[in-house]
Parts: sequence; C-alpha cells; structure tokens
Amino acid sequence: MSVVGYEISTDRDRIDVELVFLYLSKESYWATGISRAVVERSIDNSLCFGVYHGEALVGFARIVTDRATFALVADVFILESHRGKGLSKWLMHEVMNHLDLQGLRRLLLLTSDAHSLYAQFGFTEIVDVRRFMEVVHPDNYQRT
Repeated sequence: MSVVGYEISTDRDRIDVELVFLYLSKESYWATGISRAVVERSIDNSLCFGVYHGEALVGFARIVTDRATFALVADVFILESHRGKGLSKWLMHEVMNHLDLQGLRRLLLLTSDAHSLYAQFGFTEIVDVRRFMEVVHPDNYQRT
C-alpha cells in the first residue's frame, strides 16, 4: 500500500517538530495549548511515523510502546491540504505492520471522530470498561 508522491518514515531526524507542535497546540482538539517542550519529550520517547510529500511533513502518528506487550496510538493527523488521498489509511497500515509492533497483547487509542478509520484496522470499543481506570488532568497543557 502506498500513495504516489508520498512516503512514510520512522526516521526521527526527519520529523518537523515545529510543525507537529503547531498542529497539536493550535489545530488538534486533544492537545490544544500543549507546550513545545512536552511535544519534544513525547517524540523523543515514542515510535513516530512521518508522512512526507517531498521533504515536507504532512502527517504524523506517535506510538507509545514498550515494543513487547503494549502500545498506545496517539497524535495521528494529516494536514488538511493533504486529506482525502488515503494517507490516513496508509499511515495506519504502516503503524499496524511495523515490525516493533507485532505480537503485542494490547493496542489502545482514544478518538472522538475517527472510529471508522480505526475500525478498519481491528480497533473496537472497549468491551469491559470496568477493567480500565484513568487519571485525567484536562487542563495540564494550559498550566505548562
């Protein structure tokens, strides 16, 4: 699977951290107000996928994982001007087929608007939510 004129890479040195920061802090619904320092730290400690049109980063996904048992899919986006070309499907295909993510016991993600995309890759609603607990600090990014 691929999209003509685009490539996907996990080379961290290619990631345009400023673009990721600007998208997450200003355009995403899940990380509004996040600081650049937090974005940098999150990238440094995750398996990241960049979608590139030439040298320009146009999409991103960050996977928080121990590469053995668990992964959390986070910060997935395609810039608006590049949407509608199948890039999000291709990005998720590459994530789900990455060698370091094979054989995991559990993959999780949170989304408010892309359920149909993730369902194509086997994600379902949590069956027994009573097993899951969380600590949430919804205003953390406004405090940093």
